[in-house]
Amino acid sequence: MRLLPAALALALVLPGLARANLVYVLNSADASISVVDSISREEVRRIPVLREVHHLILTPDRRELMVGDSGGNELLFLDPATAEVTRRERFSNPYHMEHSPDGRYLVVTSLRRDQVDIYEAGSRTLLARLKVPDKPSHLAFSPDSRFVYVTLQGARRLMAIDLAERKPVWSVEVGSQPAGVIWNNGRLLVGVMGSDYVAVVNPAEARLERTVFVGRGAHTIFPGPDGRALYVTSRVDSRITVLDPQTLEPKARWDIPGGPDCIAFDPEGRLWVTLRWIAKIAVVDTATGQAETIPVGRSPHGIFVQPRREAMAPAPTAGLPGSRPATAATEPEDLQTEAAAQPVRATQAAPVPLAVPAAVTPHPASHPPAEAGSFWRQWLRR
Repeated sequence: MRLLPAALALALVLPGLARANLVYVLNSADASISVVDSISREEVRRIPVLREVHHLILTPDRRELMVGDSGGNELLFLDPATAEVTRRERFSNPYHMEHSPDGRYLVVTSLRRDQVDIYEAGSRTLLARLKVPDKPSHLAFSPDSRFVYVTLQGARRLMAIDLAERKPVWSVEVGSQPAGVIWNNGRLLVGVMGSDYVAVVNPAEARLERTVFVGRGAHTIFPGPDGRALYVTSRVDSRITVLDPQTLEPKARWDIPGGPDCIAFDPEGRLWVTLRWIAKIAVVDTATGQAETIPVGRSPHGIFVQPRREAMAPAPTAGLPGSRPATAATEPEDLQTEAAAQPVRATQAAPVPLAVPAAVTPHPASHPPAEAGSFWRQWLRR
């Protein structure tokens, strides 16, 4: 075991003085989970998984951290306070997953298998399996838990599913490779990864209202903990854009090299973000945009911050800090090469149920062009 840094050693001797958080990072191309101590800013543990982890959420009782290993067809359960693996369950290709606001449902998207699964949240009993086109990616719920909205990365669309009826009710074109989606003030915001904007969709009318320029590779949108800002990651232009949640006007743009992807916040309000292309995470001061990076595993994707009262001592494990398990995926499923990015602007096209969309019109001239070219293809192949 290596020597502990002075700050970490002091935290172990005087736990009352320590205020460390555990930061969990899913290394999608290293078949592992990095556990980072927020005081020492070092990886203190690496947890092996079967193949390819992408996203993670708390269980409804908030006692366990549930990690989806999509390549390994498994759910991994961790005690978030100790980083101990509590159990494993066989599960069909869990890529992205969320619990409904009312706690009744667990909805899981399968990017590889073109399916959306609806489970009873407590028992994880499968209630319905919907075959959808094409590459269902991220999801969000309506506040009343009546609908779940799923981005269809290969079909350029956002789809609404009625959870009571357990069937799709509409879909609308939003642009090339839609990824993250959230509900915000009665609208759905969609990061359009194959272009440079966030699509704003009116769910009551199933209509794309407008687009908001943020930068190439627009990926996911995360509300700030105080509700005063939305943070949008752009993996190709490698930036985070801060939007006003009411007007969607940009308040700040931070260049964060390395392909910022998923975001989590610690109790002190700092922003933690995975840097997909450079095997690091960054800690960002939201007041200044200044960032500090920490090495983790390859292709870090999902991230979660668990508040703690004391620091964790490193535990000797295989793969810390940089070994490559034999089962690691050579290319994470959400980074497989797609067609070149295409710009788009809002149209009044009527929604249709899961139809393959027609070609889209150019982005407004006032926005910078969303040229993909070799730069985009180069990063997607990494």
